[in-house]
Amino acid sequence: MQVKEKYLNFYYETIGQVEEPKIDPRKTALLLVDLQNEFVLRDFGEALQFKEAGEWERWIPFHDRLDDIVIPNNKKLLNFFRSNNLMVTYGRIACLREDGEDRSPVQKSEGWNGMLIPVNSYAAQMIEELAPLENEIVVNKTTDSVTTGTNYLTLLQFMGIETVVVTGIVTDQCVASTVRGLADAGLKVICVEDACAAGSQELHDAELKIMSVIYCDVLSTDETIALIKKNL
Repeated sequence: MQVKEKYLNFYYETIGQVEEPKIDPRKTALLLVDLQNEFVLRDFGEALQFKEAGEWERWIPFHDRLDDIVIPNNKKLLNFFRSNNLMVTYGRIACLREDGEDRSPVQKSEGWNGMLIPVNSYAAQMIEELAPLENEIVVNKTTDSVTTGTNYLTLLQFMGIETVVVTGIVTDQCVASTVRGLADAGLKVICVEDACAAGSQELHDAELKIMSVIYCDVLSTDETIALIKKNL
């Protein structure tokens, strides 16, 4: 398989070709990261804070990418996984205490990473278009990575999962931390390039270039679905 030139990093630029991922669809899980009301909606949560701070204009490209590319592709992946009875999981930022004392220091910090999102709040819920169905696993986290401070890796082990298809926001923070955590735990990881977004396209592309091959295979939505279909 040819590594996309866009994501060909220094360590692999003389190789170019890598082995196509070998996956067992029945041992593969989809993981949607942080696609929550707080971060995605234009008339709620962070978007209102950006507008009040006079910063909204610079966030419009991020929200345009979410609405036009990321959300539709996540819906496409969800529909595919559900229609083939494959594993669907979610990771979301959500503290168990209303005062947020169970949050990590990062989430208690001042600035963009500081956030208080109680688990039962509207802000914490996945957006309506991507809401989990009954029997789909939702893991609450007070860290960036879905694998840190949660039982997610244990659940995957119990369910016999070997490959995780990762989507969500933001590419260079919670998505990247999750990809690395999964890879370090010995799982195969596919990061879906057009089902993720960062604050800027530059950050999105840079993070995927850093992670490509080393921590994950970077594929498109259509490439991911085709790969799984081929192995069904």
